Amino acid sequence: MTDLVIRALSASDAHLFDALPDPLGAREAHRRTRFRPDWKRVALRDGEVVARGAWWGGPDDPEPVNINWFDVAEGEEKAGAELLRSAPRQVELEINLPGGWRDDPALHAAAETRFTAARAAGYELLVERFLYRWTPDRGLPDRPGRLNFRPEPDDTVFFDALRRIHSATLDAHALKAVEEDGLDQAAQEELDFFHWCPSPRDWWRTAHTPDGDLAGIHIPAHNPSGPTIGFIGVVPEHRGHGYAYDLLVECTRHLVEQGAEHISAATDRGNIPMAACFAKAGFPVVRERVNFHPATARVDVPPQPVRALDPPG
Repeated sequence: MTDLVIRALSASDAHLFDALPDPLGAREAHRRTRFRPDWKRVALRDGEVVARGAWWGGPDDPEPVNINWFDVAEGEEKAGAELLRSAPRQVELEINLPGGWRDDPALHAAAETRFTAARAAGYELLVERFLYRWTPDRGLPDRPGRLNFRPEPDDTVFFDALRRIHSATLDAHALKAVEEDGLDQAAQEELDFFHWCPSPRDWWRTAHTPDGDLAGIHIPAHNPSGPTIGFIGVVPEHRGHGYAYDLLVECTRHLVEQGAEHISAATDRGNIPMAACFAKAGFPVVRERVNFHPATARVDVPPQPVRALDPPG
């Protein structure tokens, strides 16, 4: 087998990224995503692209947040692994898939090729997620009217609520953050993320029962790709009443009142209560996502001969 060439791209050769087939429809899924050419990498064999990856971050981020486009040609799992393994930035990997991919043999095979490459590079499965997209034709859900919503300018109120919510959560990313860094740091990372979003801070809302108890919080947001359900959380002592649906409805309606013509959202595949809320509120699953994270210890896979052509810096 001929040597593999791994190279980062630039504005002048960014077209190489488009030379690989796109069986999982990533290009359509990322039509609103803005990638930096120099954060894209390709693996070439005999001048042909056999694997590609796009690292992504916000417009002002000095380093990428994740890899959210990763493709590998059939039979080139080792090349895909080398592309990930040799990258200067080790961050979470998102593999975005069409809804129902498990039931389509061709899509399933394409997905497994990428999973195999990721595992060979030392990545471990973190979670599978549903991706939703609400549009006006789905209808705007009615407010249940059980909770009172208030703006709250004090971040410490949200910090305390996030600590309580994350103390008993089904969210895999939150559980990982708590395990690695503790409850306070996990809550602070959530706050930092929503301050990073380009949406106004004064959109954030607390939700209260008629007696004035804090029932939960919701954070309508814009990420760089558009309006999204940023966060829905019910504090542990008020769970069991279906309040997550009330929060989701209010968050949705707030974004629509701010002019949103579509709204994205996501939840873990295993978070059955939240998935049921999205279905009830008229959010269809449009895609799925499998999240991998780089493990501390890399899997020992014999590396392929590689010539790295990343430019200095």
